[in-house]
Amino acid sequence: MTGPSQQVWWKKRKQKEAVVVETVSRIATGATQSRAPRPRADALRNRERIVTAAREMFVEFGPDVPLDEVARRAGVGNATLYRNFPDRAALVHEVVLAVTSRTTDRAEEAVAEEADAFAALSRFVHAAADERIGALCPMLSGGFDKDHPELLAERRRLEEAVEGLVARAMSAGRLRTDIAVGDVLVALSQLTRPLPGIGCPDIDRFTHRHLQLFLDGLQAPARSELPGTAATLEDLRRRP
Repeated sequence: MTGPSQQVWWKKRKQKEAVVVETVSRIATGATQSRAPRPRADALRNRERIVTAAREMFVEFGPDVPLDEVARRAGVGNATLYRNFPDRAALVHEVVLAVTSRTTDRAEEAVAEEADAFAALSRFVHAAADERIGALCPMLSGGFDKDHPELLAERRRLEEAVEGLVARAMSAGRLRTDIAVGDVLVALSQLTRPLPGIGCPDIDRFTHRHLQLFLDGLQAPARSELPGTAATLEDLRRRP
């Protein structure tokens, strides 16, 4: 076979070889992907136990608690902790993400399960206190990346959920109209933070009592004139 016919033959052969190579490559890639190990159930449980223990200890002792103590409370070895979270910043990130997500879930549950708009807002406020959201505030300082995309997305989800609770209660005429979402979040943060020298578990007997006083003050009709202006989400996002 010579001349143009041979060139056509070689061209077709190369095209067939290319198709075969591509097909084999796709099969190999699919096999590799199918063999990629999924996290084992026990590994996932260990990770959840570490995050839960860290949340508890950060609340009780502050964000500088030794990570060895976190591992001990979680019932795992140090190697397991560091395999999941190579440094303190990674663990703090996961704890803040988990608490924010759980708090948003509490808001969504309140909306879904409470017919009364103000009862839904009240339920959320008390549930958020139980999540220790205010006690985690000190973790948001220092080298913590507050602008991480995951955290920003979860924070927006929480803000939207609380905005919905406030708007619903206000539309129902149950919530005074001279406040805004920021007022709720600031009060929630301040009233759930432990006082200096008092451990977080010891303040529980005060927290829900004072939160209820705050909620009573939010109900319409307003019984007093508030100084200043309502705190908005934009106010909370401003940085010095």
